[in-house]
Amino acid sequence: MFLLVIAAISILAFTLVSAEYRGLLGPALDLPEGASALAAALRNVALCILAIDGALAVAVGAASFALARAAVRPLVEARAREQRFAADAAHELRTPLGVISSVAQAARDGTPEEQGSALRTVAAHALEASALIADLLTLARSPEGRALSREPVDLAALATRATYDARARADARGIAMSLDVHSAIIDGDERRLAQLLRNLLDNALRYARTRIDVAVRVEDGAALVLVGDDGPGVPAALRPRVFERFAKDPESDGSGLGLAICRWIARSHGGDIAIGQGSTFAVRLPLGAYPQA
Repeated sequence: MFLLVIAAISILAFTLVSAEYRGLLGPALDLPEGASALAAALRNVALCILAIDGALAVAVGAASFALARAAVRPLVEARAREQRFAADAAHELRTPLGVISSVAQAARDGTPEEQGSALRTVAAHALEASALIADLLTLARSPEGRALSREPVDLAALATRATYDARARADARGIAMSLDVHSAIIDGDERRLAQLLRNLLDNALRYARTRIDVAVRVEDGAALVLVGDDGPGVPAALRPRVFERFAKDPESDGSGLGLAICRWIARSHGGDIAIGQGSTFAVRLPLGAYPQA
């Protein structure tokens, strides 16, 4: 359509210029020299118009391509996330659904006690599958932060609460927990940030031998959350991909999604997460525009 409009305008412009030249030359057009001069002038005008049209066509074509690509990119990314979610869900749900199916069939003609035990097993695996779906849905979303419910959140208070919630499990295993927190207020989604801290503590509880250390402080203009343990540390082969989905130690009984979700949450808040020495995970998040204690 654009090319048709340009062509119509160019024809109109050429016609007007031709009429103007003919009016200027007037009687001279009856002479061979006048006709030759007019033809040469009109040829130059035509070449000039074609050059301008070509430049406009290239510029508009490039702009249209860029705009179309920018408009389609979110759809392509959404489609890729959808395909990844479907593949991951199909792969990871086979185990709990297979257990549910086999246990239910085995208990169909069993005693009331056997059926009660089977129902508990089915319920446990159903909850596991539900939690897995929730984690996969989180990772399928874009980490741009548009879906976050932002408000002023003090990471020190969240870390204190998460440590308190995990202390009973730590005490049961004889693991000491230290807490060194200082106020660090950010604009964030409290529920997601609590999930991040919970996942980091769950990971630490899985590997710690005797101690877990939790710290929150302000450093270099950003909020820094540190969660470390005295466990064996992340294997060297796993460190480069420890924050990828399903990347986990073969000896672990986790889903391999916890740290991937931590990275998703950190990045959706404009920050990031990294692994330091041993088993220390560091989350760096931008501070909010509030007075920091």
